Amino acid sequence: MTENEIAKIVVDSAYRVHSKLGPGLLESAYQAILAYELRTRGLKIETEVMMPVIYDQLSLNIGYRADIIVENKVIIELKSVEKVIDLHKKQLLTYLRVSNMRLGLLINFGTPLIKEGITRIVNGLQE
Repeated sequence: MTENEIAKIVVDSAYRVHSKLGPGLLESAYQAILAYELRTRGLKIETEVMMPVIYDQLSLNIGYRADIIVENKVIIELKSVEKVIDLHKKQLLTYLRVSNMRLGLLINFGTPLIKEGITRIVNGLQE
């Protein structure tokens, strides 16, 4: 399954979750529910994955955690805020770089319409 195929399933799942629950819950609630939804669709996921920072020969596990990784190919960073800021996008791009993954989805469940809350971040992925 390609990154883009996975992304379609993730976006559809996020839409389903947001349609049923709406905005306003804590990020941790959306994470648990989206993880459940993705698993029911047969995807292999991991949550709260430590993202090490590697500098030369030094590897540091210093607290960076990806919210959800799907099929070891797509990183999902979740928010439940009024507005996503540039720092959130840069954070996801850094996760992609340190993990050598090519696609990330920043999903903000705090928006009235979920389509306004989804941002694709790529790291060398051909569109």
